[in-house]
Amino acid sequence: MTGGPYDPRAVANLMLDEADRSGIKVTNLALQKLLYFAHSIFLIEGKRPLVSGYFEAWQYGPVHPTAYAAFKTAGSSPIDFRATGQNVMTGERTTLSLPEDLSVRRHVARIVSSYGRLSPGRLVDISHAKDAPWHYIADKGRTSVALGLRIPDDVIVNRFKNHKVSVGAAPVAGEPDEDTPLT
Repeated sequence: MTGGPYDPRAVANLMLDEADRSGIKVTNLALQKLLYFAHSIFLIEGKRPLVSGYFEAWQYGPVHPTAYAAFKTAGSSPIDFRATGQNVMTGERTTLSLPEDLSVRRHVARIVSSYGRLSPGRLVDISHAKDAPWHYIADKGRTSVALGLRIPDDVIVNRFKNHKVSVGAAPVAGEPDEDTPLT
């Protein structure tokens, strides 16, 4: 394993490419959960972060603000474009380089294969599992100061094991259209 952590927009682009190859349509809400699961599992298995930056606890689960901003224009529709970068000197839009590390590419393919066909509501349910990272930070935010409701990597490592898949016929959260920050 080499490189990383990677730009979250580049990893999201890689996920969208993999989803396209598999015939899976992905909304921004679903992409945020897929990116979070990919980062978390990579962090636990590889002992290093997959993406740079941080995730925050928003109403419908973990969100990476940088990746969210890159895809928010898709709204609740399936994403049909890729995030770009911007040259700070010229303002010109640039293509983001995808991670070339084969272990990263395989990992992303595995996450898309495992979670990509789940509905956004089901992904939200998984991310909201009791005592899992989102729940822990959101609960802490209700009872104490949780600066920006960030979900630190150490909380992910210690609490990701608490994610459980609900077995009911329908997602507990319903099928939300779009993420919103917790307020």
